[in-house]
Amino acid sequence: MNDVSLSAVRRHLVDRYDELKRRLTRRLGSPDLAADALQDAWLRIERVEAIGTVRNPANYIFGIAMNAARDRMREANTRYLSAAEVDSLLDIPDDAPMPSNVVEMRSDLRLLETVLCELPSRQREILLAARLDQMPRGEIARRFGISLSLVEKELQRAQEYCLARRDKSFR
Repeated sequence: MNDVSLSAVRRHLVDRYDELKRRLTRRLGSPDLAADALQDAWLRIERVEAIGTVRNPANYIFGIAMNAARDRMREANTRYLSAAEVDSLLDIPDDAPMPSNVVEMRSDLRLLETVLCELPSRQREILLAARLDQMPRGEIARRFGISLSLVEKELQRAQEYCLARRDKSFR
């Protein structure tokens, strides 16, 4: 079909608008959706420059309008967040530490590294095994070939030294 046929389809939509809307309303169950679908059909037909062979303009327009209605229904089924939901998402606290806290934590970490380096190597290894690796005391004793009571004493000394150095550094 050429441009004349396209204009005939457009004219048919205008001339038979009420009839097409009633037919769509029966099919879709909503006069508003039918009107919107016909509007979308008009816009789609206006955008094209030429169409193929159209034997029945009413069925052609009806098909375009049904496709437009399906698109609208699909879009309506897409869930959007309400304003309250968006507001609640914006109130989610940021778990990232403040920059000043990061600086403070890095300073504390450097102090801890310094203090750990000041410990005798066995005490340092026992402290790290117990606190960092969560290793049971009996396993630490076997690993170092020492008694369980010596593990407890070395761990106690290492912790007391670290606390004393921390207190001294923060005065």
